[in-house]
Amino acid sequence: MKDVEAVQQLTEKYAAMKREIGKVIVGQDQVIKEVLTTVFSGGHCLLVGVPGLAKTLLVNTIANTLGLSFNRVQFTPDLMPGDIIGSEILDENKKFKFVKGPLFSNVILADEINRTPPKTQAALLEAMQERTVTAAGHSYPLPKPFFVLATQNPIEQEGTYPLPEAQLDRFMFNIFVDYPSMQEEIDVVKSTTSGVSVEPKKVISGEEIQFFQQLIRRIPVADNVVEYAVNLVSKTRPGTANASNSTNSYLSWGAGPRASQYLIVGAKCHAALNGKFSPDIEDVKAVVIPILRHRLVRNYKAEAEGITIESLIAGLL
Repeated sequence: MKDVEAVQQLTEKYAAMKREIGKVIVGQDQVIKEVLTTVFSGGHCLLVGVPGLAKTLLVNTIANTLGLSFNRVQFTPDLMPGDIIGSEILDENKKFKFVKGPLFSNVILADEINRTPPKTQAALLEAMQERTVTAAGHSYPLPKPFFVLATQNPIEQEGTYPLPEAQLDRFMFNIFVDYPSMQEEIDVVKSTTSGVSVEPKKVISGEEIQFFQQLIRRIPVADNVVEYAVNLVSKTRPGTANASNSTNSYLSWGAGPRASQYLIVGAKCHAALNGKFSPDIEDVKAVVIPILRHRLVRNYKAEAEGITIESLIAGLL
């Protein structure tokens, strides 16, 4: 199959997935779009929102449309690394064997990732980066494709372990899940209190997802688009020659080279999902907020004046 035909097929699959997800999830179009962009880009994403906004249901529904294995891990303060990656046990023949944990699945929902201690967070994030798990000196590859979709509650901070910036950087997207509109909430209440359940159909296989991920990487990008993305990221670094006035005034730290890489991959995927064969600057702008919002660190002045990360990014654009 030629790449042009493959891009057209990806666009059709994406539209079919959105239709199936829409049978279960009311609204949240932007969130669904960004999660699917993460999936086809081969990244991981962090969903941030208050309880009850169907974050878990959304991830479960997407896993069903993908036709992939799915595991949910509820992160708690007493969760240990062995509880998620697995551990060695002594079998009936008095030999050690490795019992795989819930991490050995295609789609992992890391529910409330900020509720577990740093040791367990680090074990998950190592798996995200390396796509392997190490136990008792042996490495075990994780199934392909492999995605971690983590959720975080922004309002309950007591008894939580916020992810360090270096670990947040492993997530391609930081997606805010907002409250539904009045009409959307009415539709949610009607559909969830009627006793009628809808099951989404499987739309795409794991092999197809891996093919489309490789296709995204092969999509050509014009030099001016790459230069725009890199220039945009360099503007977020205070104290550098390219830093803007707002960056020097309101940011302590800016984004690293991984942000530039994700901007280009995200722009390629955004273009392909919309039927385009090469990304332009508008595609970079479409993915810039969820990619940069967790990579910029505000200083005290910005917090005191109520300057948000989103407004700073908008100023850079």
